[in-house]
Amino acid sequence: MERTADTGAQPFYAESAERLGKVYESVSFESVHGPLIDLIPDAPARVLDVGAGTGRDATALARRGFLVDAVEPVAELRGVAARLHPDSGVTWRAGGLPALDGIQGPYDVVLLSAVWMHLLPEDRPVAMRCLASLLAPEGVLLITLRHGEPPADRRMFDIPPDEVARHAAEAGLSVLRTVNGEADHLGREAVHWSSVALGRNQS
Repeated sequence: MERTADTGAQPFYAESAERLGKVYESVSFESVHGPLIDLIPDAPARVLDVGAGTGRDATALARRGFLVDAVEPVAELRGVAARLHPDSGVTWRAGGLPALDGIQGPYDVVLLSAVWMHLLPEDRPVAMRCLASLLAPEGVLLITLRHGEPPADRRMFDIPPDEVARHAAEAGLSVLRTVNGEADHLGREAVHWSSVALGRNQS
């Protein structure tokens, strides 16, 4: 789900929350994250969904028995999530990258589904260090990246997986798996996706 803590994209998501709720919920957690699901530890692991949007992924994980905290900076999206997923068991928090103030780890899984591409270049190393600090020693950080011409109605960057890997290494994380060339689940021919799984370097 495409959003950010910065005002470069928040107004779009606030104004489009109801419409985007229908779009996001039309795609399943399993279809989006299938190439990385086997890296997720067994429930009841602790999960942080950053930029959780309308709660599709957070709710899917909670239903699998995970203990899920969901962070979303856009109040309108959190409102849609509350309406679509009542009694989900997800703990919702306001906030967003690069700082995630007030969020306390460690988490066994940290998920960023279509969030990283909104971050400014100077914010990405800061955000990666923040995420690494929240990750349990054997935890996994899952990031999806959008590729293709950025839309004109919000700030977005086409970020290569190699850049993510570089920032991860600087934050003490290593690449567990990269999946490239994933088709867009909303059927946009000009858009494709990559998925990157990161883990803490073991000494």
